[in-house]
Amino acid sequence: MAKQFSETAHIDSVKNGIKKCFAELDTFTNEDIDAAVELITIKTLKKGEHLLREGEVSAKSYSIVSGCVRQYYLVNGEEKTTFFYTEGQSIFSPNSNTERIPVKYYLSCVEYTTLSVISLENQKEMYSRFPVLESMSRLSLQEELHNYQEMLATYITTSPEERYLNLLKFRPELLNRVPQYQLASYLGVTPESLSRIRKRILLK
Repeated sequence: MAKQFSETAHIDSVKNGIKKCFAELDTFTNEDIDAAVELITIKTLKKGEHLLREGEVSAKSYSIVSGCVRQYYLVNGEEKTTFFYTEGQSIFSPNSNTERIPVKYYLSCVEYTTLSVISLENQKEMYSRFPVLESMSRLSLQEELHNYQEMLATYITTSPEERYLNLLKFRPELLNRVPQYQLASYLGVTPESLSRIRKRILLK
């Protein structure tokens, strides 16, 4: 009973935080904010739980309130990590959402994770009622697409050591939150190679 109460209190706290974010836009009435938040669900997942698996169709969009989610592919039975989503980042699969195409990757929680979730149907209703949110979402999508393209270009044109230095510069929090073998996969090296890279950098 206490656990259920704690979970309910946590969800209420997250929803209140979302309401405050809406209020800061200075565009919505309290009634608007309540109506918008009613379209959002709060979901919590334990470390190791999957948000999505290969072959499933995604009909929802997610935003990470707290925690970390890893995206990876299974290639000949080996996990290939391609991204880590953390606080403030959104997760969506445009083709899967709109065209009902099964995804080819997995989304797994690296740690206890809380997400705000909105279904495709509720998202359409929200955008219809609050067009400013659709504009903001489109801008956010464009920014994330640009960041992803930059990340891909960096991965292709740099050495593993340079990729590790970029990780230190732009996403240092991952070093203490993600297992080394997952970081190594993300950087395109073996865990042993990652250890050697770290040692070389420490000796410089």
